[in-house]
Formats: sequence, C-alpha cells, structure tokens
Amino acid sequence: MARNLDERTSTGLERSCVPSPGDWIRLAPSQHGFERLEAFFSGHAYDPHRHDTYAIGYTVAGVQTFTYRGERADSATGHAMVLHPDERHDGRAGVAAGFRYRMAYIEPRLIRDALAGRAASLPFVKAAVSTDRRLVGALGAALACLDRPLEPLETTQALIAIADALLALDASARAGAGRGRTVDVRAVERARSWLDAHFDRQVGSEELEAATGLDRFALARQFRLGLGTSPYRYLTMRRLDRAKVAIRAGQSLTDAALISGFADQSHLTRQFGRAFGLTPGRWRAMHRPG
Repeated sequence: MARNLDERTSTGLERSCVPSPGDWIRLAPSQHGFERLEAFFSGHAYDPHRHDTYAIGYTVAGVQTFTYRGERADSATGHAMVLHPDERHDGRAGVAAGFRYRMAYIEPRLIRDALAGRAASLPFVKAAVSTDRRLVGALGAALACLDRPLEPLETTQALIAIADALLALDASARAGAGRGRTVDVRAVERARSWLDAHFDRQVGSEELEAATGLDRFALARQFRLGLGTSPYRYLTMRRLDRAKVAIRAGQSLTDAALISGFADQSHLTRQFGRAFGLTPGRWRAMHRPG
C-alpha cells in the first residue's frame, strides 16, 4: 500500500521536475555538521529555498547565477560564494555551457566554535560572491578531495581557516563590536541537543524552556543569534537530514517521511523543496555514487 501511494503521489508532484540531461550531484562521505558536495547543472538548478547552515563554496567552471537577498549574483570560475543561514536563494546557469561548483554546508555552531570567542556574533558577509584570496584558499583546501572524509585534525584546520576568512570580511562581528548581543551558549547548546535527540516527534516550547531555563521568546532570540536560525527551522532540517539518509538507502518517500518525523510524504516534499530547492525525487535521481 505504501509503495503504491509513493509511486502515485511522486508522479503527480514531480512530473515537471525531471533532471536535465547531464545534471548531477556528488556527495563527499558524510561528516556531522560539515557536508561537502560537487554538482553540475546545465540550466535551472534550484527553486527558491533556504538552509539553516552556511553554504560556502566556489565555482569550478562556467557561471553560476542566483538571486540572493533580492539581488542577482553571478559567480564565475574561481569565485567564492557565501550564503548565510536562513537567507532565501535560488540557482541557475548563467551561460549555455552550464556550471559546476563545489560547496560546503557548515553548521553555524562549528563556525562559532572555530572562532573561539573572537567574535561577538556570527560573521555576516554582505557580498554573496567574493574573490577574496584568503576565503578562496580556505575553500580550495577544504573541498579539494571529496572522495574521502576529512581527518579530524584536517576538519579542524579547514573550519578555522574558513571561519577566520569570514571574520576578516565582517568587522562588525569581531569581539567588542556587538555589545548587548552576547550569546548564552550553554542554553543554546542545551536546546540544540534536545532537538537533535527528539527531531522525530513534535517538541513543545515548554520542553525547551525546561531544558534551557529560558522562556520561549528569549530562547528563540538566543538560538538565532547563536546558530543563525530558529529552533523550529533547526528541527525541520534535522528531520530532512534523516529523510535524505533514508532516501539514499532506497526507502520510499512515504517511509522516509514517516521515520523522519513528517506527517506524510507531501509534508516531506514541501519542506524538502523549501530547504534544498529540489523535490526529493529529483534529488534522488541526480545522485551519482560517491
């Protein structure tokens, strides 16, 4: 029954979202909080969506065009891109030959920890496209080889290099520049840990209040300041992480939705599109073996 429902629903939802010939995505081996990938698109790539992570990478070939913070941006070969948590954006080819790029999706807590108290808030780089040598160099090292996971010390080195490059591009985030915006790190980490442990069910505000000692409104402000997104968005993204694992393992979209805490397949499809700009079926069809 689930299999028939999955096939019937996915056909209707995704008929117009068949991948263009030659489009592909290749994921590096999974590393918690630090996902890396390479992809190629010949035309339309992503519908408008937003992540709860930093999306930082560079264009390998062609021109990558996207709308970000209400403006068009064009990343040519060798240019770096910095897309911040919860900022809406899309993606498409800027030239007929298409574009290829490499990207790292980094949880904000890792950037915060890598800065080791040297910033009063998360760095925010206003320009979506950059030719900054320090940033391009840091990304080149972090994304040079996607065939293997980074070693622990290598991961630390990569995160520090990227975080330092971001901080150098945002003077307002440096320590002393953000008085009144100090993050209650312990409360934010307690909330994050609770959401990580209970992503597959509804989480009540009173549960997070009990876990952190903050009221729901103060916690929401602290969570966004510390991690760049809201508690609910964070919870949704953890559900989507679990759903992607299930989909890549060959489970039906219906089953992937249910084991990940979504109400049903349509709920998963809506949230997946908002987060990644692709339907789950298109995302699955485009993947190449690692």
